[in-house]
Amino acid sequence: MTTPRVEDGVTGAPPARVVVERRLHPVTPFRRAWAPVAVVAGWAVHDPNQAQQQLTRLTTTTLLIALAVVVPAAALYGFLSWWFTHFSVTDSELRIRTGLVFRRTAHIRLERIQAIDVTRPLLARIAGVAKLRLDVVGADKKDELAFLGEEEARVLRAELLARAAGFAPETAHEVGEAPAHELLRVPARGLAIALLLTGATWGTLIAALVVLPVLWLVTESVWTVLATGVPLLGAAGASSVGRFVAEFDWTVGESPDGLRIDHGLLDRAHETVPPGRVQTVRIVEPLLWRRRGWVRVELDVAGSANSVLVPVAPREAAEAVIARVLPGVAVPAASALARPPRRAGRCFPLWWRGYGIAVDDTVFASRHGLLRRSLALVPHAKVQSVRLTQGPWQRLWRVADVHVDTGADKTVTARLRDAQEAAELLRGQAERSRTGRLDARPDRWMAQA
Repeated sequence: MTTPRVEDGVTGAPPARVVVERRLHPVTPFRRAWAPVAVVAGWAVHDPNQAQQQLTRLTTTTLLIALAVVVPAAALYGFLSWWFTHFSVTDSELRIRTGLVFRRTAHIRLERIQAIDVTRPLLARIAGVAKLRLDVVGADKKDELAFLGEEEARVLRAELLARAAGFAPETAHEVGEAPAHELLRVPARGLAIALLLTGATWGTLIAALVVLPVLWLVTESVWTVLATGVPLLGAAGASSVGRFVAEFDWTVGESPDGLRIDHGLLDRAHETVPPGRVQTVRIVEPLLWRRRGWVRVELDVAGSANSVLVPVAPREAAEAVIARVLPGVAVPAASALARPPRRAGRCFPLWWRGYGIAVDDTVFASRHGLLRRSLALVPHAKVQSVRLTQGPWQRLWRVADVHVDTGADKTVTARLRDAQEAAELLRGQAERSRTGRLDARPDRWMAQA
């Protein structure tokens, strides 16, 4: 359903363009109708004893009356919240008007949009609808349009990205979604094996097998065992089955508007890694993955919650994808990483061997961890500040830490470096960061000829 509105014009200006306001998909009220029910459920969980007492006092007649009131009220709330929600696309911004009692209008500048993710939960897929989530530069949280028809969501996403890239409003409709070239696909069998070889899964299961019998011997209470065992087993399931469901059919593709990531068994997600917004890339190597040569690639993206680029892949394939995220950056080999001096072992016995750094003309690389290695790559152009810290025990052994802060409010640290080396690294990195920002390419969407 659409409602035409005319933008205010000024004297002598061209005729004002008609702005069409649109509503969300008609199934949206069913989703929003759950809000009053969720409030009641939240109260019951917050005070279960009081909720149980109130339930014991309810008669069949009272319960039926309550249902007769709550169900229509929830349906009315869902309908009214949908009816008073509109969105429109003008020449320069996306407007979202929401609110039944307290009105809110979000004005999202199109040139500030850096990514638009499409998510389709299981029930939404059955209903043929999708949710658009917008990453906007400077915004603390994502605005969203939930729900739109799948075709409408695809067309609107393509139009907004084209407009964000600088295409004129009259041609943005014709651009369509930019084509994508598949770079990597994670097979289900490889993902399952990788999750089985993850230490967190086995650690949680072992903890459950050890703790639960001890609790039974000490307390002999079934409720105590269940209260402890259910969260432990739930954590093990979340780190294995939950991740398998979320990362199933993980596909990374390249397009002019960035890297596209599609994944999910039940809930499908279509995410975009914005070009030029990646601040840090981390290559993670769990202990049990090393024999197979597998790695996990994680990201820090400014203003975005996207954190995983590749859940598991051979190192060569992962590095090929990293080369598309960080053009011109080469991942340093393990032999190229300089370890701290041996006296650093006085500060961190044994674990100091897991630290190492490598710095070249394009990237600052720092590794940490013995059992679970993590190599962080920070392009010099993304470094916001550099700091040197040295505690009393470190001063005694003439070592120091160098911290590199990025635009994603994250820090990469070169641990336990020789004090003189750390001072030189501090000065050199400050200069490399300055020149790197001068030479960096602008962050833009689709390349236009």
